[in-house]
Amino acid sequence: MNIWIAIGVTVLGCYAVKLAGLLVPAGALERPLVRRLAALLPVALLAALTAQQTFADGQTLVLDARAVGLAAAAVALMLRAPFLVVVGAAVVVTAGVRALGG
Repeated sequence: MNIWIAIGVTVLGCYAVKLAGLLVPAGALERPLVRRLAALLPVALLAALTAQQTFADGQTLVLDARAVGLAAAAVALMLRAPFLVVVGAAVVVTAGVRALGG
C-alpha cells in the first residue's frame, strides 16, 4: 500500500509543479535574466544527467568504457562533427573498449 501512496504523492507533486508554471505571470518570463536561465537550464540538466550516467554505478564512482566513449564524443564535438557522428563515435569507441575487455 505504501507504493501507491508514493505514486499518488508524486502525481500530485507533478501536477502542482505544472500548475505553478502556468500561473507565472507573462511579464516575469520576459525578464532578461529569466530568459538567459531558461536557455541554459536544459544544457545544465543534460550535462548533469550525462555525468551521472557515465561516472556513477549506484553509489560508487566508476571509470570504465563509458568514460572513454564520452571522451570520444567530446573530441568529435571539438572537431565540429555532426550530432549523429558524435553519437556514433561514442557508441563505436565504447563498444570497442568493452570488446577489448575494458
